[in-house]
Amino acid sequence: MNITITGTGSYIPETAVPNSDFLSHAFVDANGMAIAAPNTEIISKFEAITGIKERRYANVEQKASDLGYLAAENAIADANINKESIDYIIYAHNFGDLAPGKPQGDVLPSLASRVKHLLQIENPNCVAFDLIFGCPGWLEAMIQAKALIASGMAKTCLLIGGETLSRVVDLYDRDSMIFADGAGATILQKDGGNGSILAHATQTYANDEAYFLYFDSSYESSAKNEQQYIKMHGRKVYEFACIKVPKAMKACLDKSDVAIDEVKKIFIHQANEKMDEAIIKRFYKQYNMPVPDGIMPMNIQQLGNSSVATIPTLLDMVRKGQLENHALQEGDVILFASVGAGMNINAMLYKV
Repeated sequence: MNITITGTGSYIPETAVPNSDFLSHAFVDANGMAIAAPNTEIISKFEAITGIKERRYANVEQKASDLGYLAAENAIADANINKESIDYIIYAHNFGDLAPGKPQGDVLPSLASRVKHLLQIENPNCVAFDLIFGCPGWLEAMIQAKALIASGMAKTCLLIGGETLSRVVDLYDRDSMIFADGAGATILQKDGGNGSILAHATQTYANDEAYFLYFDSSYESSAKNEQQYIKMHGRKVYEFACIKVPKAMKACLDKSDVAIDEVKKIFIHQANEKMDEAIIKRFYKQYNMPVPDGIMPMNIQQLGNSSVATIPTLLDMVRKGQLENHALQEGDVILFASVGAGMNINAMLYKV
């Protein structure tokens, strides 16, 4: 049985926010003390480490479910399927639908149900539910969908990763510059073509690592209110990812009969350019190999970190020839990998 990606879609918000927009921000540290360095220096160092030059924010009237719906429409059209044939819709996110300035996310009904409603799917046997798994959520949705298809419970699944992180960033926190909005979607089908999932691996580290990413109030005491914001221990996340993700990638690859030199592309969560480069370097070091040229497509420079949306958006861009110097051919073996809140890690090997 082949379990194949037959369609992809994405929605990239129209509003581009360059790093220069943060020049007037009043950045403070975790203790609420003003950061002494000028913003020009803060932003320059930020760009050198993360690679981010700009990010995209959703329009004020758009919520995560709207972005997911638009990406899903594109994926359904790309797969050329009847939307009524979809057995499962799984929406991976972290914060639900967020209205600007509101202190609480909205997940009633689920985002997957909202997307089904927007798509006007009438089939009651199309089951819709959400998955909260941090940044690796879309990839975990793919893994769960693969299990549903392999068990005979489904033939066609729609997997969505979408987020509006711009609405949960503390504007006094330097990390607010990392996060972005967007959505990506994928159609996964039984015997939909020659493509096939070859192997996968998932891990959760929830002891000392559980709260490396968390929700908390603003760093600025005068701004404290009901609003909660995404926070992270950046250095701990970086070190954790660089050590653990390469091992999970190797565990995934070693489950298959595929040799390391057969891997044509690695689609890694667009979290931080330097971190992703370090992960890939350590992954290949395990096989005593240098990193091949052109192995890792990236779009973080223009799109920022949109959490669960980064990999499906990146995949859609590469499949459709929208990322310079990157393309996929039938028979190519590609590796997906992600890391995020939980702390969760996953990887999946796929033959195009």
